[in-house]
Amino acid sequence: MSDRRMLLVAHTGREDIYATASIARQRLADAGIDLVALPGEGAGLDLTVYDHETDLLDCPVELVLAMGGDGTLLRAAEQARVLDVPVVGVNLGRVGFLAEADVSEVDAALTAVVDRTYRLAERMTVEFAVEVDGEEIATGWALNEISVEKGMRERILDVVVEVDGHGVSAYGCDGVLCATPTGSTAYAFSAGGPVVWPGVDALLVTPLNAHALFARSLVVAPTATVTVHIDPGGQSAVLTCDGRRTVEVPPGARIHVRKGDSPVKMVRLGDLPFTDRLVRKFALPVHGWRQQRH
Repeated sequence: MSDRRMLLVAHTGREDIYATASIARQRLADAGIDLVALPGEGAGLDLTVYDHETDLLDCPVELVLAMGGDGTLLRAAEQARVLDVPVVGVNLGRVGFLAEADVSEVDAALTAVVDRTYRLAERMTVEFAVEVDGEEIATGWALNEISVEKGMRERILDVVVEVDGHGVSAYGCDGVLCATPTGSTAYAFSAGGPVVWPGVDALLVTPLNAHALFARSLVVAPTATVTVHIDPGGQSAVLTCDGRRTVEVPPGARIHVRKGDSPVKMVRLGDLPFTDRLVRKFALPVHGWRQQRH
């Protein structure tokens, strides 16, 4: 086995992703790098498969290679954070906002990781703790956002949002999002929240369909703790991390959200500014009516 290893995270059930992953495996093998996988990843590829991510601690990988859409990259970020290695994404999905390369740029991306000519950018995470009657019953983290949403579709969720122990507003709503700057272009963006540049350290709090006069997004300090208090006399809620991991939250629970201690390291291959990435990924018009008059 080679001294250099990379972990593949990909949805290889799709023929195009399988083909791209096969090219990557061969390209890395030619460079003396083993591409390995965890169970359920890399199906049909000639890869070494480890039973659990903890097995990789004895045979460490230098980065995680994600092939797919943003969902795949979020899944890869979970592994990368545990292993304390960077993640690089190749977009084979739709928007692919988190990915660093499109499918047409695979060869250049692989060359950069083989030659180690990439840069690293740390992306802020958020962590949560669910407290019930003074007891902590669940903890977790997210790269994009933590959402607290109603458990029953036909009823609203009554919550009080606090910042550093001080009440800000009570809402009857569908839920509340606590997002990172990275997550500001994901669920929070669809919910009407602001786009926040990655270099800004902040927590975003966005109520979902709130029946309230004050229902604007909040941008709070990265040192703040945001608490979402579920009405003790109301319904239960569901907490979701990055649309992937869920926790049932009973009435009366208090959900404390703060900046995570461990960021996610993301590979950067070029110097494309976030502004240009935003315009390209969302196909934003940058030429207005003034230019069209001439």
